[in-house]
Amino acid sequence: MKTEIFQIDAFSQQPFGGNPAAVTLMPDYPDDDWMQQVAAEMNLSETAFLRPRDDGFDLRWFTPEVEVELCGHATLASAHFLWERGVVDGSAEISFWTLSGRLAAKRSEEWIELDFPKQGPEEIGPPPELLMALGVDARWVGKNRFDYLIELGSEKEVRAAAPDFGQLRSVAPRGVMITSRAESPNFDFVSRFFAPAVGVDEDPVTGSAHCCLAPFWAERLDRNELLGYQASRRGGVVRTRTTEDRVVLGGQAVTVLRGELEA
Repeated sequence: MKTEIFQIDAFSQQPFGGNPAAVTLMPDYPDDDWMQQVAAEMNLSETAFLRPRDDGFDLRWFTPEVEVELCGHATLASAHFLWERGVVDGSAEISFWTLSGRLAAKRSEEWIELDFPKQGPEEIGPPPELLMALGVDARWVGKNRFDYLIELGSEKEVRAAAPDFGQLRSVAPRGVMITSRAESPNFDFVSRFFAPAVGVDEDPVTGSAHCCLAPFWAERLDRNELLGYQASRRGGVVRTRTTEDRVVLGGQAVTVLRGELEA
């Protein structure tokens, strides 16, 4: 039986920007090894597998190497797919059931808003091997349950960072964010995200990272609504709104490819 699969650029309003994710909807999940092989074949930072249920959709995310517990851009892509293909009415909120609990998506004019768990960082002593792998001087270092967060002194430093990915793979269990205040008045903060330990050297735009970045910068800038720019080669814009225990992530998406899995 052939299975349709779509490639969608998330956190972008035009093709070939933002972060591409593969999305497929199937009546039931095959075995985990097959899903992992599909993700490796797609060779994108994330492939999303959807399965319908009475109260929404089960959603699982795989990098080319491992399954992950939380992914923003592939959730955004999944919501875009469900509305664009008419699987869900365009005005309806979508519930996704995941390894991180229930996540929700709704439309807000031209944007998609995701309701995600807040994952703020706790300050830690800077691990020397981590800073050595990144090749940066840190202003502040923290960690949440997934990733490290490193604040740098300027946007220029964020953009210029050139990590040693082989070394970084051994010292960062999932990923590491680097961030600073934005120099452009159009944005509040900039960031980049590296995750070689899960098969993604640099992720173009990382929704789950903004569950950490949003509360971090909301506290420092004393504003709950912020606009972030992830300064990868492809680049992408993420709107954030921080509440007591949740972060609303706003982004756009565009479908760039449709195909069929023959295997």
